[in-house]
Amino acid sequence: MTNNVLRTKLVIGCSFLIALILQTIPWPGMLDLLRPSWLLLVVCYWVLAVPHRVNVGSALILGLLWDLLLGSTLGIRGMMMSIVVYVVALNFLVLRNMALWQQAIVIGLLSMALEVLIFFGEYLIQDVAFNPLSLWSRLINCILWPWMFLLMRRVRRHWHVK
Repeated sequence: MTNNVLRTKLVIGCSFLIALILQTIPWPGMLDLLRPSWLLLVVCYWVLAVPHRVNVGSALILGLLWDLLLGSTLGIRGMMMSIVVYVVALNFLVLRNMALWQQAIVIGLLSMALEVLIFFGEYLIQDVAFNPLSLWSRLINCILWPWMFLLMRRVRRHWHVK
């Protein structure tokens, strides 16, 4: 029993680590505007799949780590990501029963909300300018969600994450 719990925590932790690495890898020039929000996609998947293991607190901690890795204002991404993940956790039964393309649209809208919330959070603290081209990456999130969902579900079933 404890071996299964340890394996579950290890698989979820490794997926978060990979998502954090993918989130912080630099992209060249204008392609940086198309960077998907890997961390949000992974956290949303785990909240939908195992809401008793991954929740708003996990999103807060991962958002704080994301802030630390980027060197940005500490707490902005953590707070905003926990707000978005709260919406997912609140409606996880509804989202779970949606078709994959409907889930993709909802995740795309939630990632757009995350981008806008992060902008407003940073705008309150420092003078930043909003780049509307950054919202194109949210379309990439919408397109990536079905593949990410299927990949993560395969990982979850292979490692028997419960």
